[in-house]
Amino acid sequence: MRTLDDIYDEYEFLDGDDRYRLLIDLGRELEPMPDALKTDATLVRGCSASVWVYPLERGGADLHFLADSNAAITKGIVALVLAAVQDQPAGSVATADIAALLDRFDLKRQLSSNRTQGVPNMIALVRDHAARIAGTAV
Repeated sequence: MRTLDDIYDEYEFLDGDDRYRLLIDLGRELEPMPDALKTDATLVRGCSASVWVYPLERGGADLHFLADSNAAITKGIVALVLAAVQDQPAGSVATADIAALLDRFDLKRQLSSNRTQGVPNMIALVRDHAARIAGTAV
């Protein structure tokens, strides 16, 4: 997965339609998420599309997330959220200000409110998973 900085370096030079294509491409780059992990516990509430996020512990306390969505743009948005925290320690993810890290993308201005309404819920689910894992690892 590309870093958030690498994604932004490309994003800032694109116009609206190309930004949509970049988000769709980011979604396509996500690792496949097995259907068995798409459960009520991994479902992000409040999104206009179905979104699932599942944390895996890797390398000690580092978290690696799997995610999927049934909508291409939404899948790209969740990929952007994950790029901010992928493969970092659970404690860091739990306390990260992911919204601030995404501010420079100005998603609310670039995308419709239907597409961005679930972003805070995606962030909350990622942080909640991380906090739960960090709490059990201590």
